[in-house]
Amino acid sequence: MTILITGANRGIGAELLTQYHAANREAQGTARAPNADLLNLDVTDATSVTALAHKLDGQTIDLLVCNAGVYLDKGQNLANGYAPELWAQSFAVNVTGVFLTVQALLPQLQSSAQPKIAILSSQMASHERAPGGSYIYRASKAAALNLGRNLATDLHDLGIAVGIYHPGWVSTDMGGGTAPTTPQASAAGLIKRFDALSLDTTGCFETFEGEPHPY
Repeated sequence: MTILITGANRGIGAELLTQYHAANREAQGTARAPNADLLNLDVTDATSVTALAHKLDGQTIDLLVCNAGVYLDKGQNLANGYAPELWAQSFAVNVTGVFLTVQALLPQLQSSAQPKIAILSSQMASHERAPGGSYIYRASKAAALNLGRNLATDLHDLGIAVGIYHPGWVSTDMGGGTAPTTPQASAAGLIKRFDALSLDTTGCFETFEGEPHPY
């Protein structure tokens, strides 16, 4: 299986790439600031997305992991926070970036015998759990969940399965040092979920532990 992971320079993305390589599975990662091991991709830049698609022209992607994401409104105050530029930047990465990446790489996915797309959302996307705060992040991850569900419908007849996942509250730069889940545990669970994804389960919203997540 050929796997492509966006935002693989740190956090969960980096750990996914590490574990795939440790298992001798063919995987590549992307980053906005690439190095010898990572492909160049800024998911907010249509030109960058198109350039990656051209670079991968003729190649097969069996699994596309849309992991790149930002959490820019942590600690913002409802009275005077949540500036418009934070909304624009967050949705550009967490939602539009997912769509542009999927759209550009459809030819590579369609060349696979069993293509899959995994979108990392969050439990903070759930409308059944609304404890308040983090309005931008919650809204963007809810939009990513909605996007994934609709892609699952439209891509089903093309044979492409789409899953949406909550990776846990993970002790990364984004999640913070007090988060209860390690990147290693999250990545290991997610890999199992990705392996299990099929057209029979397309559109699923699951935790990294394999539990159905409330919408």
